Amino acid sequence: MSKRDIHESIMWAEKYRPLKIGDIVNQIVAVERLKSLLKSPGNMPHLLFVGPPGTGKTTTALCITRYIMKDYWRDFTLELNASDERGINTIRDRVKTFARYTDRRQDIPFRIIILDEADEMTNDAQTALRRIMETYSKGTRFILIGNYSSRIIEPIQSRCAIFRFIRLGEEDVVNYLAEISKKEGVKFEKDALSSIYKVTTGDLRNAINILESAAALGFVNENNVQKTAGISGKAKVKDVITMALEGKFNDAWILLTELIRVYGMAEKDFLKYANEYLSRQELLNQGNIAEVMAKYDYRIIVGANPEIQLTALLAELGRIGQELDQNIR
Repeated sequence: MSKRDIHESIMWAEKYRPLKIGDIVNQIVAVERLKSLLKSPGNMPHLLFVGPPGTGKTTTALCITRYIMKDYWRDFTLELNASDERGINTIRDRVKTFARYTDRRQDIPFRIIILDEADEMTNDAQTALRRIMETYSKGTRFILIGNYSSRIIEPIQSRCAIFRFIRLGEEDVVNYLAEISKKEGVKFEKDALSSIYKVTTGDLRNAINILESAAALGFVNENNVQKTAGISGKAKVKDVITMALEGKFNDAWILLTELIRVYGMAEKDFLKYANEYLSRQELLNQGNIAEVMAKYDYRIIVGANPEIQLTALLAELGRIGQELDQNIR
């Protein structure tokens, strides 16, 4: 396979991932602060990027490594998804081993460790990480990435420069999707790109994935976007929650199980999408629902069996749905 064929076979979300900090979409404040820091790369502190998914946090981290390490960035960078490898053993083994290794042959100022979804790490793992950050700060910099800074322990936050990424607006997402469509020679309707934004609520990565799927149907129009979005993970989560509220527990549980075991959706992503959907609904007992979501979110964070907890969530939503029906009557 030629290099051109390989490039064309790459998913668009990766193919059009910015390579330079200046190309990051609509994160003006964060980008300007980072540009100032990178004028003296050797003095760069540990970094903490927080904000909604699909807003450019991981992309920005990779742009920084490319800028500092140049052609050697892959050799001097360790990238881990902390939600998958979030235990203390990962911190003690992989992170510590990488952090303690010194190699200045290429005049690299330090090594960089990127911990994606760091807010999903256990408290013990974060405590161990704090000690490693202290011990090896001379030759290693950490870039921690998460959705919520509140889930990162204070001793780590105090050792990092914190950058908050904002949710992308419709105009920015639509313009970016249009640019990709033109480069790929894809016909599109602008209203369809707006529909993609509404489905993804500012998550650019997810928006690009839906665009690519709709383009595979031949034309990015409202009909094809609806077909594509209808089979997306978020749409299926909406179906699960709707069934649960309607008292269709078995149907909701079957679809939930399919999402997790067949399609590989992470339990925390299911909870996140469910909360996004429920928060947009005008329900009489919205406060009660918020408390329920917070309860199961906490249980999963502290290590309870995620699948059991989500099953219990469906049952509790069923009871809330019954109360709604009674109030309406």
